Amino acid sequence: MRVAGKSYRTIWINDAGFLSVINQIKLPHVFEVTTLLDVDDVCRAISDMIVRGAGLIGAAAGYGMWLAAKEAPTNSLASFNSYMQLQASRLQATRPTASNLAWAIKRQINQLELGHTISEKISLIRAEAQAIADEDEDFCRRIGLHGLELIKILASAKPNKTINILTHCNAGWLAFVDYGTALSPIFAAHDAGLPVHVWVDETRPRNQGASLTAWELESYGIPHSLIVDNAGGHLMQHGLVDIVFTGADRVTRNGDVANKIGTYLKALAARDNNIPFYVALPSSTLDFSLDDGVAQIPIEERSGDEVRIVTGKLIDGSIGSIQICPDRTPARNWGFDVTPARLITGLVCERGVCSATESGILKLFPEQIK
Repeated sequence: MRVAGKSYRTIWINDAGFLSVINQIKLPHVFEVTTLLDVDDVCRAISDMIVRGAGLIGAAAGYGMWLAAKEAPTNSLASFNSYMQLQASRLQATRPTASNLAWAIKRQINQLELGHTISEKISLIRAEAQAIADEDEDFCRRIGLHGLELIKILASAKPNKTINILTHCNAGWLAFVDYGTALSPIFAAHDAGLPVHVWVDETRPRNQGASLTAWELESYGIPHSLIVDNAGGHLMQHGLVDIVFTGADRVTRNGDVANKIGTYLKALAARDNNIPFYVALPSSTLDFSLDDGVAQIPIEERSGDEVRIVTGKLIDGSIGSIQICPDRTPARNWGFDVTPARLITGLVCERGVCSATESGILKLFPEQIK
């Protein structure tokens, strides 16, 4: 996407050969590029949410393995491989819910096994990191085209009227290498001249909707309105939502979806009001080893301080943090919830649109049939 007239991915190797990322914790008030020098920097960037979003976490892990390979001991293949396995475990432990992280690391481990010398292994891992990033961009672009067809159907049913879309959290280009998932069809619809308006959930406690989704939409010139997280059901009851698009952090083989906390409630409200509810994801987010999202997907619990303390622009224009609860009030902070497949109208991925069922998913991914 473009920022101030310049095209950016969310992660890239810069001209000096270092790894660059867009620092998401500084947005929307400051656009800052951060350099990650080693695997320790990548681990911190993922865990501290300098980079976040399923696809971008996967890409960051892929590049993190490349940085690890550059700093690994070279006295023997055994010591090199042992170091790489250790760093792979560290990277995988940074965020437990999104499947893209483990998926990218597994791809890099496979490259390690293909290389016969240390220099060959390093070369293979760098090439695979780039391939993971390129693939993520391409898949998200295709997700946008498939999702656009769903918006076109709505537009044909109400010609010359605005299509109101509700989304939750941020699943735009900032959450991936480019284009995004839930926002990719919206970008494509806007480019096609369709009149769209987006209801942007603030997405407590990190406010990714308010700080990231709104920033992306504003930058792209797409009409949108920021709303509190609990307003979606009210809007649906009053006919002000035509379709819901969300992203996903992990999807089981039967179509259960783990996504940002609060997604389940949006799906319940959509079902009660007969609003189509679609989840957009690249295939790297599918976890074919699981068939019960509620029971099997690990749900990350983050620091309660994210709930108790809010950071933003103060009245004087400076950036600051404030505590919003009594001093001794504790907080719990689950990062994700699971939306059962029965509440999901369909899944939108790079291969097309399918039902949120095992049979529907396997029609698009027949190679996963056992």
